[in-house]
Amino acid sequence: MEVKILGQKELNQAVKDAHFCTGCGACVNLCPYQAHYRDQIVMLHPCDLKEGGCYAFCPRTPTDLEALKKKLFDPEDLTPELGAVKGFYITRAADPKVRAKAQHGGTVTTLITLALQEGLIDTAILAEEGRNLLPRETTAQDADSAQKLSRSKFVVSPNVAEFNRIAKEGGKKIGIVATPCQALALAKMRMKPLKNYAERIDQLRLVIGIFCGWALSWKGLVEVLRKKIDLSEIEGMDIPPSKYHLLQLYTKKGTIDISLDEITSSVRGACWYCPDLTAEFSDLSVGSARLPEGWEVAKGWNQVIVRTSLGQRLLNLAKNRGLLEFREVPAENLPRLKTASLGKKRTAVKNLKLRSGDPKKLFYLDPDDPVLGAMAAGS
Repeated sequence: MEVKILGQKELNQAVKDAHFCTGCGACVNLCPYQAHYRDQIVMLHPCDLKEGGCYAFCPRTPTDLEALKKKLFDPEDLTPELGAVKGFYITRAADPKVRAKAQHGGTVTTLITLALQEGLIDTAILAEEGRNLLPRETTAQDADSAQKLSRSKFVVSPNVAEFNRIAKEGGKKIGIVATPCQALALAKMRMKPLKNYAERIDQLRLVIGIFCGWALSWKGLVEVLRKKIDLSEIEGMDIPPSKYHLLQLYTKKGTIDISLDEITSSVRGACWYCPDLTAEFSDLSVGSARLPEGWEVAKGWNQVIVRTSLGQRLLNLAKNRGLLEFREVPAENLPRLKTASLGKKRTAVKNLKLRSGDPKKLFYLDPDDPVLGAMAAGS
């Protein structure tokens, strides 16, 4: 796949106007012309640069995903369903206080905290809860700060914009918790397609990806929730496995179950075209577990895909220090996750084909990709 770097005008046409923008923040804080407002990217001023970082790093401009994987991961670890898999585990934080504050098993919090304590990173980019459920990007330089920012938001936080801002200052060792589209944006930066941004990406030392089926539009979500509860009473939320078909709100008065039928209209449109369920371009990826004891037990654990040697070393260190607990992975878990991941890829390809009417025109996906192209061709 021939990939060209173009400018803001082409980015606007191919991504923003086409409703493919994920809100990841990759185009923000590179120059003064793009900004993040609420959960949207806003073009503040036209730019006539022929080759821009905004276009080069966007996860929704054309990308040769297969070539990128082969450059960033050990070829023997690559799988068609999940990308690189060096190891697959079920884990949770050993500290019950961490688990109590975390969305599920507290694995992400434990690993970020350990990376800060060991000096692998000196800055962690995370999301924090802003006003009325609107998350915002933030940083942590110590374990206490990182442990306070440990629940899923389900609305996109422009964490890559914060990476761009901090990396511009220089002299950092940065770790980031990233959604699949954000991890892809950072992977594209690692290829250093533009010299004037090359030194920034060298400060990226760790990417912890989070599984993501879709993100919600902030405006759409609050419109639904305000009809049911005062937003200030919401203490957290979760989405159980698909068979429950629910969004659960944790409130000061108890748990409120909302059918996903009421929520799906609030899913960001771009998410229906995303082929990545498990943040394939990260050092390790973390999601909620699936266990034979059922959801009440499983939601206290995480599934972890290790993708790089760095990710494996960090996980091993957490185990050796007694910071993470491990349990046996059920035999069916990895095949089920592969099936779910392929399902998301098929949905993305199907929707892109519907948009174009041509299996050889998949917008930002490569029609010759050995996995996605085969799906588009119907094989």
